[in-house]
Amino acid sequence: MQGERNPVGSSRRTGPATGDTARRRTGTEKRGAVVAALMLSMALAALDSTIVSTAVPQIVGDLGGFSVFSWLFSGYLLAVTVTLPVYGKLSDTFGRKPVLIAGSALFLLGSLLCALAWNMGALIAFRIIQGLGGGALQGTVQTLAADLYPLEQRPKIQAKLSTVWATSAVAGPAVGGILAAYAGWRWIFLVNLPVGAVAMWLLARHLHEPQRDTSGPRPRIDWAGALAVFVCGGVLLTALVQGGIGWPWLSAPSTALFGTGLALALLVVVIERRAAEPIIPGWVWRRPTIAAVNLALGALGLLMVAPTVFLPTYAQSVLGLAPAAAGFVLTVWTLSWPVSAALSQHVYRRIGFRDTAMLGIGAAALILLAFPFLPYPGSAWQPTLLMLLLGGALGLFQLPLIVGVQSTVGWSERGTATASVLFCRQTGQTIGAALFGAVANGVLASRLGGSGDLDSVTRALGAGTAPEATRRAIADAVHAVYFGAAGAAALAFVALLVLAPRRFPVLEDSP
Repeated sequence: MQGERNPVGSSRRTGPATGDTARRRTGTEKRGAVVAALMLSMALAALDSTIVSTAVPQIVGDLGGFSVFSWLFSGYLLAVTVTLPVYGKLSDTFGRKPVLIAGSALFLLGSLLCALAWNMGALIAFRIIQGLGGGALQGTVQTLAADLYPLEQRPKIQAKLSTVWATSAVAGPAVGGILAAYAGWRWIFLVNLPVGAVAMWLLARHLHEPQRDTSGPRPRIDWAGALAVFVCGGVLLTALVQGGIGWPWLSAPSTALFGTGLALALLVVVIERRAAEPIIPGWVWRRPTIAAVNLALGALGLLMVAPTVFLPTYAQSVLGLAPAAAGFVLTVWTLSWPVSAALSQHVYRRIGFRDTAMLGIGAAALILLAFPFLPYPGSAWQPTLLMLLLGGALGLFQLPLIVGVQSTVGWSERGTATASVLFCRQTGQTIGAALFGAVANGVLASRLGGSGDLDSVTRALGAGTAPEATRRAIADAVHAVYFGAAGAAALAFVALLVLAPRRFPVLEDSP
């Protein structure tokens, strides 16, 4: 390939998947139908949390279980996170189509069971089943999107998937509220069934992968490793999710869970080193490009907690906005994020994947750092503008890294590589929720004389019983969280600068 035909600023090397082979693998004569199926599948995963959150009052009123309702979200998140690497490996071994259809079927089964739940415990258990299928939706859809398009066209499909996430973030609460109010909360889960059925039909009919060579030895599945990864991830993520909420951090349950999780992590390392086809192969950390992106997207998950979790509280408690207006302040970043992601190709074609991502995360760090310097109490347009800019910066950061990593591996490794970066991002969000929750509560305790946490204080504000000093304490707590988020952005910048090669070793995907 001539120099002017290398538009992404990356070093290229030949690989096993040429453009013709990739087209045979994914049946591009029916690509539009497959893309529609991917967008529907992604919509199921993207809508899930936002559509359920608005129906919590109706669910609790019908089933009870207010003290444990948070596990409707935590249980689903845990299941999605710990299954991502498993589905990634399975898709590399058996193909994307059977894994995505099986995961979709499991997600729809969980949805049906959720609609039939008779108490909160059953609903939480069925949400976990949903999450076991949701891991396949998130990881395999992203992998198949890269299979469908050559490198120069991948921003198109990624922009479409980003638009699905943005639309779901805006429409999910409204759809959930309407269904809960006029049709009953169970329809929040039943509505998944026709959408998922159409997606599965499109995939079964139009997605054609190559016949696999069955003359060699049968693929060996590392079931011991898969089980160890699942249990280890579940234990550690449970410790992070419930620490400081279900029990104090320095308590017997926290100590037991973290100790057990670390022991299981060592067991995972031992099993994976001995496995012929490990679920988490060592090359995802030995290759500098993938290792750097894993760390950078883990930091992205960490910093995303600041706006998604704490900004609505700030908007209502400090700025005095109504819940709908506070939600708008947050959702504006879903408008600029996909636009920036779609336009990022024009940047990374000139300066490369790494430098484009560093430009985006560097801008994000400055934007996050500016938040604590907003005037108190300030006007709503100020954080709204910062969120609009933050979405643009993160769109410039995330998409080049995902496209870049997917382009450095062949078809047989793409599922594992994609799942690896998504797993790190999900884990970063879980760690961020625990870490920044502790930071916010610590600041509040110091400002309010050693008593109070963010949840109890914001409930008091909602009841109109908190003084002005409490509002200032909440502002200080959220400012501290944003300082931490800016630090996470700086860590992502350093990881890319130190570990990632300036030119990603991109595989040839066209003759």
